[in-house]
Amino acid sequence: MTLGALYDFASQQNIPILPFPLPKTRSMSVMDSAGHCFVGLDPAIADGGVEERVHLSHELGHCATGSFYNIHAAIDCRRRHENRADKWAVQQLIPVDALDEAIAEGCTELWELAERFQVTEDFIRKAVCYYVHGNMA
Repeated sequence: MTLGALYDFASQQNIPILPFPLPKTRSMSVMDSAGHCFVGLDPAIADGGVEERVHLSHELGHCATGSFYNIHAAIDCRRRHENRADKWAVQQLIPVDALDEAIAEGCTELWELAERFQVTEDFIRKAVCYYVHGNMA
């Protein structure tokens, strides 16, 4: 899914993408008491690049899967919700067939795959773990 397609998805789902200074996390998503989702993106990464794409897809993953938690949630609960958001993002940005095709064409280094799919190396590592091992670790 392209960056434009991610913004289109957000628009279709009525999820506002709001510029908001988030220097530590770069992005966040919240759901209000009425069930409406909102995504905040730090303007420093909203440049149409790799980080914007990865952060936006992850935050939309929270919204699409309803994976939210509060400050009082146990760490295992938080990890579970973060993994759900990551899995959704991986499926949107790196379909398994496209990853298989890239590897079959000889693109096997993490940095090569990251460049090909226009994601970070950390994100491609999660994608490979998810598709090979069924988890994000």
